[in-house]
Amino acid sequence: MTYIYYVYLIVTKRKNKLISYVGYTSNLVARLKLHNDGRGAKFTKGNFWKVIYKKKYKSKSLAMKNEYILKKNYKLRNKIKSQYTLNE
Repeated sequence: MTYIYYVYLIVTKRKNKLISYVGYTSNLVARLKLHNDGRGAKFTKGNFWKVIYKKKYKSKSLAMKNEYILKKNYKLRNKIKSQYTLNE
């Protein structure tokens, strides 16, 4: 069985500011539902989240490595967020 993992970036608005969260999962739909139901990560509770970026990986370890890179690279995150706000 071949698993596909996703690294994703979700956003929400808090006080007129776009807040982002980065994660990885093998089931993006279910994971987003958890975030929006308040059962995802502690940071995401109480907000409505929207996926603005996702990328597929063939292994969990690759996804985890790239999640870490995106999590720490605020310049890239802000670039992705700015493209989203322009298209919204």
